[in-house]
Amino acid sequence: MTTEAAPGADLRTRLLRTAAAMTVADGWSKMTMSRLADEVGVSRQSVYNTFGNKPALAQAMVMSELSVFLGKVSDAFEGSGGDVATAIHDACLAVLQLSRESPLLRTVIAGSHGANSDLLPLLTSDGGQLLETAKRVVADGIDRFGLSLDRVQLEVGVDVIVRTVLSHVIQPSGSPEATAAGIAWIAEAALRAAE
Repeated sequence: MTTEAAPGADLRTRLLRTAAAMTVADGWSKMTMSRLADEVGVSRQSVYNTFGNKPALAQAMVMSELSVFLGKVSDAFEGSGGDVATAIHDACLAVLQLSRESPLLRTVIAGSHGANSDLLPLLTSDGGQLLETAKRVVADGIDRFGLSLDRVQLEVGVDVIVRTVLSHVIQPSGSPEATAAGIAWIAEAALRAAE
């Protein structure tokens, strides 16, 4: 296995990408700080100095993957053509499609279907940082539209959207296209009611 990071990438990036590749290949339980150090070609102490411990590495790995997803969300809001329902639809669709293509996310989610994964709580019960980061990006995207929502309405709406998408990422009930259309329909109805 070789690291997927570019040769000039900083140590943290190389460690995160290698840890993700190792997790996908062998599972999180077999990914150790020593194996990671050997794979990247640094001392074990360098890994500990970068992350502190394995749970902190797991959190950093999940947050790094989240940044890819949130980049898609930002792109959807920027390319919406000025329509908030289109932006919500396109953001949801991008996240749901990407979730099906992400090897790391599929490995994490396997924990909800009987496979051994200590990472799943980072998306669910211990997902506070993930949720707050995602909600901030979505709220910033919706704020651009200058809607007549007060802060509480915006926070509630964003919370419902983010939690619904995360639920469908973990356990899809339909195609990404159908799910994104349904979430956008509900969001548009709520936005009309709030005006």
